Amino acid sequence: MTLAEAAAEADSLAQAGDERALANLRSEWDDEIESAARNSDYRIRAQAYRAIAQFRFRQKRELLRRGLEDESPAARGSALIALEALSRTHPGDVNSFRPLLHELAAHDANVAVRRLAVICLKNGSPQRDTIQLLEGIADSDDEDAELRKTARVVRSALKKKAVAK
Repeated sequence: MTLAEAAAEADSLAQAGDERALANLRSEWDDEIESAARNSDYRIRAQAYRAIAQFRFRQKRELLRRGLEDESPAARGSALIALEALSRTHPGDVNSFRPLLHELAAHDANVAVRRLAVICLKNGSPQRDTIQLLEGIADSDDEDAELRKTARVVRSALKKKAVAK
């Protein structure tokens, strides 16, 4: 079984609520995920970061940090997708990565990575500095149209979340 197949199985187990089988699969693939995240091939690293979310492997959040700082836009994007998935039920994950997410959203050379960073921010708490960053991106004519649109949507969602508190 490949890592991708094991990750798909882990995702199915998590969706079915079979925590015991998921825990067994995690322990079986723990070292493989670590090794893949350190591989010289960016495609294998990207697959490892995606697998972290599919395995619901919350203990690997620091490995995701490495992914967010990876030289490859594909690996950074996969780490962002994984972080977004994990943070849906645990907003503290976004809050702990907030400075790095701000940096990626504002300055990453790859516009897709920037959009993914903005999307991740929606799962965190509605902090003022995040809302201001998103306003700056949304209001800038120099930014990509899709990035501006995503920033507007996330900014609006965070503002609603702030009002609800």
